[in-house]
Amino acid sequence: MSSRSGSAREYETSDQSLGRSASPPVPESSETEGLIFYHMDLYGSKERFDIFPEELSGQGDRPPEDTRRESALSSKKFQPSQEAGYDLEKEVAELAKMYGIDEDREKELELLGGHMEMVKNRWPPARTEKAGPQGSVYNASKSSSSEKDQSQSTKQQGLPGKASQDEDQSKAGAEDEAESPIWSREGLSSGSMSDEWNSQAVSEEEEAADVFCSTCKIPIRAFDKLFGEHKDHEVTQFPSAMESEKEEVHKNMCKLEEKIAQMENVASHLEEIFITVEENFGKQEQNFEVHYNDAVQVLAQKYEEQLEALGEEKRQKLEALYGQLVSCGEHLDICKELTDTTQELCRGNDKASFVKAAVTMLERLEEFLKKEVDLELSTLPDFEERVIDFSEVEHLMNSINTIPAPCAPVINPQAPNAATGTSLRVCWGLFSDDTVEYYQLCYKPVSNEGHSDEQAEHTLKVKETYCTITNLLPNTQYEFWVSALNASGISPPSERAVYVTAPSPPTIKTKTIRSCENAALVCWESGDINPVDSYVVELSRLLEEENGDNITESIVGIPNCEALIHLQPSQTYRICVRALNLGGSSERSEPVLIHTTGTRFCLNEDTAHPLLAILDDGFTIACDELENPECDLPIYDNSFTRCIGILGSLIPFPGKHYWEVEVEEDTEYRIGVAFENTPRHGYLGANNSSWCMRHIITPSRHKFEFLHSGMTPDIRITVPPRRIGILLDYENCRLSFFNADLVQHLYTFNSCFQHYVHPCFALETPAILRIHTGIATPLWTALP
Repeated sequence: MSSRSGSAREYETSDQSLGRSASPPVPESSETEGLIFYHMDLYGSKERFDIFPEELSGQGDRPPEDTRRESALSSKKFQPSQEAGYDLEKEVAELAKMYGIDEDREKELELLGGHMEMVKNRWPPARTEKAGPQGSVYNASKSSSSEKDQSQSTKQQGLPGKASQDEDQSKAGAEDEAESPIWSREGLSSGSMSDEWNSQAVSEEEEAADVFCSTCKIPIRAFDKLFGEHKDHEVTQFPSAMESEKEEVHKNMCKLEEKIAQMENVASHLEEIFITVEENFGKQEQNFEVHYNDAVQVLAQKYEEQLEALGEEKRQKLEALYGQLVSCGEHLDICKELTDTTQELCRGNDKASFVKAAVTMLERLEEFLKKEVDLELSTLPDFEERVIDFSEVEHLMNSINTIPAPCAPVINPQAPNAATGTSLRVCWGLFSDDTVEYYQLCYKPVSNEGHSDEQAEHTLKVKETYCTITNLLPNTQYEFWVSALNASGISPPSERAVYVTAPSPPTIKTKTIRSCENAALVCWESGDINPVDSYVVELSRLLEEENGDNITESIVGIPNCEALIHLQPSQTYRICVRALNLGGSSERSEPVLIHTTGTRFCLNEDTAHPLLAILDDGFTIACDELENPECDLPIYDNSFTRCIGILGSLIPFPGKHYWEVEVEEDTEYRIGVAFENTPRHGYLGANNSSWCMRHIITPSRHKFEFLHSGMTPDIRITVPPRRIGILLDYENCRLSFFNADLVQHLYTFNSCFQHYVHPCFALETPAILRIHTGIATPLWTALP
């Protein structure tokens, strides 16, 4: 039988061998039925531990035929050659290149190589055996602990060719080893040895795990990424996996904390409802008792009133009957007397006496008969039907089910952006089941002088739990409280809450704006007496092709009434300012336009000499007379007193700054820069805090001086300039003067300016001097 047929026979009888792996040796006639050959991966892959799942679990079912075929094919695919000097690291490198693993995982491959070496030492190279009489091939992988037992067990089973295999083991040729497939024999040792081998292999796998499979979410070995079931999965290093898992755990913990917070809020709300139910029950019980007592009291009062009226009626009836009875008795007595008298008169014999007495008797009888006797009953014995009015009692009984007076509402703190400069939106809530018909909102301004009780209170009737109050003062605090009302009464007032209106729009100081090509210094005034929290500057760049402007930048958190804003050169900006407080944001201020085509500044009127006037354009100064320097014009503390000069506003921007001064040819002047603390009682250029160019006219010529600390170099200028350019370069410590008409450099001061400087101007004769700002620095001003 050929080798192929022998292999087939081995697979066909696998189901029988699985059931008799631990049975005694079988006779020679069945020598091939007790042994089954399985592929064994020398690299310690996961398949090595999964090839005997049913054997280890004690089940004797035959593995699927497809699994055995795939195992055989896998053994052929990964069979190393002993004669060719199998290089494990070289194969790993080739496989890494084949699977596209980059060079960044060299460390991982080194760890993998160390793991492979450990597996190689643990499992020595398999020995290739020649075919036996029946063509079967046997490859015994011997370990230091089980080699002898496996050999002895094989001999006891009567396997042909085993002795010759042991003798010819060392003489096997490279061709036989290369052509023979590697087969791994199933361990025939006891169940305890198999369990020990399995546990040892599993422990080795756990120790060798050095990467994390992001797909399966488990630690794996790098080898499994190359050749195992995780080949197509995404893996990461343990540090990054740990950070990722930590981040995921942190996110889940945050969600859990949010859920806990929500549950705590719900529990707190339930607790409040529980307390409210208890309070409402107490109120309803008290209400029932009060109404019941009132009803009983009303009934008792009604009973007393009716009983008293009935007794009065009885008394009146008895008195009337008694009076009538007395009257009847009196009449009966008179009648009896008359009857008796008449009878005695009739029994008499004396006719004269009879006649005389009869006349008197007749008069009495006529007089008695003339009297009217009331023979009708003065009153009836029946009593009047009395109906008790139970309307009041019924009202009281019905009012037992009436809702009680509501509890005190809870006014909310001021919400963000709930205020304008003249209005406030106030909100509150009623955390009970009480019925409310309407709310009564009261408010008054908070006085800073501690006399808040003297402020006028305002009251509004509101149906909803919110209200917008208008016609308020900007940036002002107001105190609010609210009560709830229904048919049963009014609730206690809520706690008082203080709201504040938004500020008024600031006012930008247009005359104090300073700018250059890269920045601008904007100053403004607050429109409120009370201080605000901060300011916001909104910038909008104007483009020629667009009609309108868009907010391109907002600068927030400005504590003072000025801001240094960085801009782009050669642009036009629209700038607005808002004021902020707890109530919200004010409306925008009136916008101003800023052009970043050059340095712009203004003249400081507080520094001007009394004889110096600033014309309407704000950049032309004039001096009319010099005869009376000690004039009566007002002099400010910061004004020049001797030099008829003025300072421009500070130039607080680093870099280069350029402006021009236009003068007449016969004008005597001083122009330049000076520190803030330059003496006001001296002349410009005569001290170390000012640098200036001076022009005076002598009988012989025009004289130009460049003064600093009273010193000037000897420089002659033949053509008097009428338009003088001044270049201030902070970074290069230069102050240069130019004849702008002739593009001619006149002089340069090389001085380190320790502080920012002010432009300065002075006239020494009655004349006019014009200043031009916002001019881009000409290219010809660059010094050679």
